[in-house]
Amino acid sequence: MRPDPAATPEEHRFATFVRTLGRGPGRSRALTREEALDALSAVLDGEADPHQVGAFLMLLRYRGEDPAEMAGLVDAARAHMGAGLPAGVAPVDLDWPSYGAGRTRDAPWFLLAALALARAGHRVLMHGTNEFSRGTTVPEGLEALGLRPARDRAEAAGQLNEMGFAYLPLEAFSPKLKALLDLRRLLGLRSPLNTAARLLNPFDARAGVDGVFHPAYIALHLATADLLERRRLVVVKGGGGEAERTPAKAVAAHWFDRAQGQGEAILPPLPNAGGEAGFAAVWHRADGPGTATAVATVALGLIALGAAPEQADGQAAEIWRNRHG
Repeated sequence: MRPDPAATPEEHRFATFVRTLGRGPGRSRALTREEALDALSAVLDGEADPHQVGAFLMLLRYRGEDPAEMAGLVDAARAHMGAGLPAGVAPVDLDWPSYGAGRTRDAPWFLLAALALARAGHRVLMHGTNEFSRGTTVPEGLEALGLRPARDRAEAAGQLNEMGFAYLPLEAFSPKLKALLDLRRLLGLRSPLNTAARLLNPFDARAGVDGVFHPAYIALHLATADLLERRRLVVVKGGGGEAERTPAKAVAAHWFDRAQGQGEAILPPLPNAGGEAGFAAVWHRADGPGTATAVATVALGLIALGAAPEQADGQAAEIWRNRHG
């Protein structure tokens, strides 16, 4: 961490970051990528006082999220957790973050979409925390299907090798970052670290699919993906902030592609299935209100993997029909 020339001898070295963010109108600024890397590294290494951590997180939120600053936060979190593909694991196709906590969240139909893609041969790593969700969490959804989260990176690697899918809870690979996200209980607000968590890509998948609460975050995610040199990322405004496509209306899918730049497609509404089947029953072949959501979200995953948007719905329907072989 670089010394701040304005600091007094008695001043804590982390104070420079708080001062940079909070000087006031016309004087404060976003952190550079390098500064954000240094600042969050200090927090994760336990070098910052808890008072400083709270001030830092809320000033980041108050100023608004900046792509270079966000890239630095992701850099720090990835370095601290030792991100990268574990030894002995084939490359992961799709990174699927799940950090939503919206009040409108229902069952995690996107989980069924991810499992169907895995059954079709696409290797999917889902990671996250639904600590503040009012709906069914991913771990609860897995339990209903007779599955369970991975307990650590090694177990996630084993599950990927075995069935092409793994869910890795945030606390299993970055407990300190999870503790920072949990400060929402004390501060009353989410911090920009929620955005950073969505962009972690812990196993370096070649593509990612992401959901946001508000459309304004879409440009931030795409610009940060560019700075992080991600290969491909698709972002949608999804229910509860999840990467989940509603079939009831047209949905705009936005993407960044390292080779092709940014793009956008309007995905049409799809007919809803009848019936009253619940979450597990929908997976085991029954039709219910979540069936169309799951199929529509399979198509979203295919677009993230590079499928043409106009062909994705047809391919998704076939994958869903064949999900059990």
